[in-house]
Amino acid sequence: MSELNKKQALLIIDMQNGLFHSNQTPYLKETILTNIQTTMNKARTQNIPVIFFRHVGPEGSPIAPDSALTQIIPELEIDHDKDIILEKTKPSCFYQTKLLDVLAELNVTELVITGMKTDFCIDTTCRVAFENGIQTTLIADAHTTVDSNGLTAESIIQHHNHVLGAAFSQVVTTDDFNFAK
Repeated sequence: MSELNKKQALLIIDMQNGLFHSNQTPYLKETILTNIQTTMNKARTQNIPVIFFRHVGPEGSPIAPDSALTQIIPELEIDHDKDIILEKTKPSCFYQTKLLDVLAELNVTELVITGMKTDFCIDTTCRVAFENGIQTTLIADAHTTVDSNGLTAESIIQHHNHVLGAAFSQVVTTDDFNFAK
C-alpha cells in the first residue's frame, strides 16, 4: 500500500495504573513513558487518531472497569474530546472489542503500537492485526514489560522486537518513526 493511501492510528495498550505503577516496576519505565508521550505528540500534531486500551475484568474484581487500577495513567493526559478509549478482557485488542469497527469507521489501515506488556498484549495484538490484514508498526523503545520466570524484561523486549519485526510488524525506534503525511 502506498504511503498516500495509508491511514494510521496510534494504539496505546494497557498504560494503566495497575500495571505501570505496580510494585513490579516496568523495564525502563520513565524512558518508555517519554517515548510514548513523544509518539503521542507526533500523532496529535498530525491529527492522527489516538486509541487507548484498558485491560479490565468483571465487576467486583480488582480490575473492574471502575477500579483505579484500570484507569489510564494521568501522565498520558488523555484528550477526552478526541482520544478513543476502549476496553478488553483478553491480551488481544481485537478479541470481543470494538477495535475493528473503530478502525473501519476511521478508514485506518495501519496501527502504530506502544504500551504494555510486551510478552502478552503487545505481542498478541501485533499478530492478530496481521491476521486481520492490518499493517502494524511497533515502536521498539515504546513498549515494556517486567522480568518473568528467569527472563529479564530487556531480553523479552529484544526477542519480541526481533520476532515481530521478522514477520508481523515494521519495528522502528521513537526517534526514527514519523507518521505518514
